Amino acid sequence: MKLPWLAVDTPFPPAEFALTDPDGLLAAGADLSIPRLIQAYSNGIFPWYSEGEPILWWSPDPRMVLAVEDFAPSHSLRKLLRQIAGQELSAAPRVQVRVDTAFARVMAGCAAPRDGQPGTWITGAMQQAYRAWHESGYVHSIETWIDGELAGGLYGISLGRMFFGESMFTRAPNASKVALAYLVRYLAAQGVERIDCQQQTRHLASLGARPISRAAFLRHVRGAAVLTAVPWARGTLDSAGRLHPETASGAGLGVNM
Repeated sequence: MKLPWLAVDTPFPPAEFALTDPDGLLAAGADLSIPRLIQAYSNGIFPWYSEGEPILWWSPDPRMVLAVEDFAPSHSLRKLLRQIAGQELSAAPRVQVRVDTAFARVMAGCAAPRDGQPGTWITGAMQQAYRAWHESGYVHSIETWIDGELAGGLYGISLGRMFFGESMFTRAPNASKVALAYLVRYLAAQGVERIDCQQQTRHLASLGARPISRAAFLRHVRGAAVLTAVPWARGTLDSAGRLHPETASGAGLGVNM
């Protein structure tokens, strides 16, 4: 089967038409405009390519998904989360989990070289496109701060009642996992049932993520993405899954409609 080449105004083929080898490759071309990205994620499609390649669009089968009710932190992580919760009401908590206060830095951290990886799929063009999408209120960073320094975090896309996790990074032990744990609590409180993890990894499986069929994933995404949007704001998450905006005027920032 010939891989479809998309012009800027060409719609995606159905995700069900993706190749089996390589698994999930659906199309190439088009652009990273906000309307194109919304169309992609709402239909279970995401871009993934290396510098110097055309934009490649994917929808693998099976799809790695974390059901928020299945999140399974290790014993040591649960202990750490209890310690963080115990100090969050202090005047100067050592550890805070913040939302959207350092998006560009989180994305840059995720794009930084890692051991055993020759390059990154988070290209300069991807960073520029997702920063613009963040400014439009759809893409969010969850950040773990320790002693006033950014120690790790993650970013992802929020569409309706669906969250699409993109990447994580850490500079301190468990910092990205703490961010994920707080994200899971917030999403659960907002009625979000699943986080898309895109591809299967042992790390995600250890936290409770499981592969599901593309057909099941698409059914869920196409229903959840059109529901009322989750409210987001620049601020701080607490251990009960509540988001506290930085200021009253910031309470409505970052809400996608």
